Amino acid sequence: MTDIFIEGGRALLGQEIHEASLRIAGRDISAIGADQGRASLGIDAGGLLVLPGIVDLHGDAFERQMMRRPGVDFPIDVALIDSDRQAISNGITTVYHGTTWSWEPGLRSGDNARRLLEAIESMRPQLSADTRFHLRHETYNLDAEAEIIEWLSDGRIDLFAFNDHMDATVANLDKPQKRSRMVERTGLSNEAFDLLVASVVGRAHEVPASIARLAKAARDANVRMLSHDDESPEMRKAFRAQGVGIAEFPVNEETAREAAEAGDFIVFGAPNVVRGGSHTGWTKASDMIAKGLCSVLASDYYYPAQLLAAFRLAADGVLPLAEAWQLISSAPARAAGLTDRGVLAAGQRADIIFVDDRVPLRPRVVAVMAAGRLVHLTEAGRLRSPSTAPRKTVAAA
Repeated sequence: MTDIFIEGGRALLGQEIHEASLRIAGRDISAIGADQGRASLGIDAGGLLVLPGIVDLHGDAFERQMMRRPGVDFPIDVALIDSDRQAISNGITTVYHGTTWSWEPGLRSGDNARRLLEAIESMRPQLSADTRFHLRHETYNLDAEAEIIEWLSDGRIDLFAFNDHMDATVANLDKPQKRSRMVERTGLSNEAFDLLVASVVGRAHEVPASIARLAKAARDANVRMLSHDDESPEMRKAFRAQGVGIAEFPVNEETAREAAEAGDFIVFGAPNVVRGGSHTGWTKASDMIAKGLCSVLASDYYYPAQLLAAFRLAADGVLPLAEAWQLISSAPARAAGLTDRGVLAAGQRADIIFVDDRVPLRPRVVAVMAAGRLVHLTEAGRLRSPSTAPRKTVAAA
């Protein structure tokens, strides 16, 4: 078991940031504020922030590694390794790959979801981030129900979301640019896509019962559930009644407020904060945060966004950095039911990132530890062997 001693950094401990040393033993933090002792490796964190690793509940940027352009595919294993490197270099130590299984063929098909799940399961040991499977189920994808229930009962799904983009799909049929993007993603002709949409819409009456059966299966398997793009307080209440305790991207303040009053976790996209608003014109995440109507920020479609968003919130005076960081570390960990990470404390998993914050709004990740392993380092001079590591001076009695 490797012992690592971290000294000289400004660590986020609870609600405060102050200089403290950390000792790592194996996968976990063994002590805060300890002396160096006989650590086999030292890390000089002088001038750096030492922060809990980022937990990303919803990230689908890996899709861009799988299909860089419409119809241009790359192997899933290559895409996952590339995505892992991107996540880790941006401080994300726990990542839930948001995998959409839709009624459409192509990138979001059942075949692709199966291949991705199998790749994640087989590749986990070689990936640096703790990589998990977040299944985003399109509720009109009725033919997938039996297989999804089997996956839930077998413990293969780590988070389960209910998505319904059917109204948007139908509305976009008359918008040439959006229609072209949807059709290209499926690989179908325009005529075939129209026929498929009509067939799927024709089964709308079957959707509510399917949602109820899937929610029960998730509850039985103790899998946390999310509802995506809740449009009204009534929709949020209906999902909550089925055990769906995470509201993902509620589309208006009224719905977010209802979720907050009920104690639900509320997820918004970190890119929304970084860009100063939603690219769809919906709710502005920083406003929701200021009003206490957002508890989690996810990378959504851009891995650097969580890190950047926390510092943007602090710079804009929305939240102190210590509180902003909770939106991307401890809060998403709690939402996912992960009790071993998200904070720097003895006994917690040693997921730690070292950040140079000297340039305003441009934090730079210098090093990353994941489960006690140093998996990313840009400044090798910060490593100290036992003979060169600085030692604390103890006054003579």
